[in-house]
Amino acid sequence: MLTTISSNNSHVHFNEKAYVELNNLLASKAYSKLFLLVDQNTHQYCLSVFLAKLEKEHHFEIIEIPAGEAHKQIETCTQVWEAISELGGDRKSLLINLGGGVVTDLGGFVAATYMRGIEFVNIPTSLLSMVDASVGGKTGVDLGPLKNQVGVFTEPLMVLVDIEYLNSLPGNELRSGLAEMLKHGLICDLNYWNQLSKMDQLDPSALQDLIHRSVEIKNQVISQDPLEGGLRKILNFGHTLGHAIESYFLEHPDKTTLLHGEAIAIGMIMEAYLSVHLTGLPQERLDEIKAVFSNYYKAQNIEPQELESIIELMRFDKKNNSGKVNFALLEDIAKPVWDINADNELIYKSLEYYKK
Repeated sequence: MLTTISSNNSHVHFNEKAYVELNNLLASKAYSKLFLLVDQNTHQYCLSVFLAKLEKEHHFEIIEIPAGEAHKQIETCTQVWEAISELGGDRKSLLINLGGGVVTDLGGFVAATYMRGIEFVNIPTSLLSMVDASVGGKTGVDLGPLKNQVGVFTEPLMVLVDIEYLNSLPGNELRSGLAEMLKHGLICDLNYWNQLSKMDQLDPSALQDLIHRSVEIKNQVISQDPLEGGLRKILNFGHTLGHAIESYFLEHPDKTTLLHGEAIAIGMIMEAYLSVHLTGLPQERLDEIKAVFSNYYKAQNIEPQELESIIELMRFDKKNNSGKVNFALLEDIAKPVWDINADNELIYKSLEYYKK
């Protein structure tokens, strides 16, 4: 059995232990209302799995939102707030968020702000949300195409990680989550990076221990720096460029929308290139990183003139300070550094390297 991971004021429970803890919570607390937030996909594929795990029948008010990053907006929050209010939600209500990162990020923000805060539980159903959104207490929504510009740090009561939900995921969604796992290896654990680099297939059952390790790594970082004042910035490796690329592809109708992990994979290759020139990452490590990501992810076409718009989007990155774009980079695998500046000329060269 995978051990529970305690994260600040929250706990991440795994598989069957997760439902023992949830059933105990529902039995011990007299919640006035139970709300369950889903999107179209989790309503169809995950809701019945979740309800079957409960020991007794509970009445949930089910609130459904459209699926996809495009709906991770304040307008969707307004619809959820209004639904909770119309259904009689008060400060003694509980919100359970059953879904991927969009649902858990948005649902956590809704819970944190409805009547100045109600309790919530996250049940991530995608690989990405299990290894990324499961710990850290970040909630929020996008501001137009700009990623996670509005939000608060608020911990859920608990997080339930059940790999059964992964059985409904297509391969590209599993690869999206794998990108964050590979990042955890690059910033913290060489052995873990090597293990993930050599995976033949993304079998959900084989991922169980690896998911647990990723949650451990992220928790070790955020436990030391809950509010991203320093060390926690290493979790943004690949994200400064990656988020801007994700936003650019989301904003332009002639581009195919990228999943988060697909964009971050590009960002990690390009930021590894920056690391060679700014923080001393060995060239052979850069080539290794590119080879691993190229094995898992299809190359995307980004033209130099498009990079100008992507660089402009980086101005909105939350790690920036006094107008300077700050990167988290690598001195070597498992040796990260942060608050590193890069000029535009070097960023253009990183795109050239990616496109080779």
